Amino acid sequence: MHAINSKMLNQIIYIYLISSLSAVCYCLENGLARTPPMGWLSWERFRCNTDCTNDPYNCISERLFQVMADLLVSEGYASAGYEYVNIDDCWLEKHRGPAGQLLSDHKRFPNGMKALSDYIHARGLKFGIYEDYGNYTCAGYPGIIGYEESDAHQFAAWNVDYVKLDGCYAQPYDMDRGYSEFGRYLNSTGKPMVYSCSWPVYQIYAGIQPNFSAIQSHCNLWRNYDDIQDSWASVENIIDYYGNNQDIIAPNAGPGHWNDPDMLIIGNFGLSYEQAKTQFAVWAILAAPLLMSVDLRTIRPEFKDILLNRKIIAVDQDPLGIQGRRIYKHKGIEIWSKPISPVYQIYYSYAIAFINRRTDGTPSDISVTLKELGLINSSGYRVEDLYENVDYGILYPHTKIKVKVNPSGVVMLKAETQYLKNV
Repeated sequence: MHAINSKMLNQIIYIYLISSLSAVCYCLENGLARTPPMGWLSWERFRCNTDCTNDPYNCISERLFQVMADLLVSEGYASAGYEYVNIDDCWLEKHRGPAGQLLSDHKRFPNGMKALSDYIHARGLKFGIYEDYGNYTCAGYPGIIGYEESDAHQFAAWNVDYVKLDGCYAQPYDMDRGYSEFGRYLNSTGKPMVYSCSWPVYQIYAGIQPNFSAIQSHCNLWRNYDDIQDSWASVENIIDYYGNNQDIIAPNAGPGHWNDPDMLIIGNFGLSYEQAKTQFAVWAILAAPLLMSVDLRTIRPEFKDILLNRKIIAVDQDPLGIQGRRIYKHKGIEIWSKPISPVYQIYYSYAIAFINRRTDGTPSDISVTLKELGLINSSGYRVEDLYENVDYGILYPHTKIKVKVNPSGVVMLKAETQYLKNV
């Protein structure tokens, strides 16, 4: 049995202070990404597979993105909030056109980007595209350097809704200027486009402390850490990074500007069912973009159910936009907490994730009072298990709860603050 001590209360109070500070930043206000973006992204699952001769069903092609757009709608993902269909690297020709314009690969995208954009929009979805602030993309296709303004206008002409700008083949010291400049070009087109930046992660790799105030003023979301790989070890590394660096990272998140721990790999090859539930829960606590990278044609039902869990999606999409924090870590047991709405007077509601990082093969019992979690509203909290759909009724600060968490698994609770009704 893991009992939690009351020192955690001070850490919870610190959340309130940090969250209040984050509200005064001067951030990008293009009216977009008021909640973390949700959608589908090709990279982690399909990478740079350009062999449409031998692998026509899995290569980066207009057909792949059309099929995924259709499945987002027909399989219920769109109605749950997944609205972006995002191309990643390897969609381009290896050279620009005679007027310097970007060219999509004429064999794999025979109808061009505008036609694909129209196809996606006709299904009520939004269209995202990839480029790189460098001479080349990471896979060696043309980057935007020297063509920043014309590329921004070309994206607008294609009716692009979301631009991811990578940082290969670029100088990290130039990124403060370059990413900011390209963001201004995007805004100057008059076409609203979510702007996803890789600015911080490349500077961190180079030993440069990113200027997050500047990043927030130009980007809707940004990467801080390594690319996710299809493994539990990769997910754990990202969880650790966000927990260990939360005092620096968490204050930067809020409506219109989000930290991006990278794609959801749920339904691929590297995560067990329990691990997939853990990734989804932690990403929701982090107020992370929910960008699936999975083959929607073959995903197993149990993983699809995780991705379509509307109660956990609601935690991620909570309008307060507060990034949650790790409030407890000891001997493989972690507790993560996110303040959410509704709020009564000074009392937030909370999403709480209990995570078992142990590998000893047996579930772990975690016992804690609501007060030890920082839930101190004397009117109580309605507590619900968001995976098991169990309603525990109204519980009070002194109430001790006990959860049993499977190895590499999670139990996720919502505690909705109550208020005194007039008698």
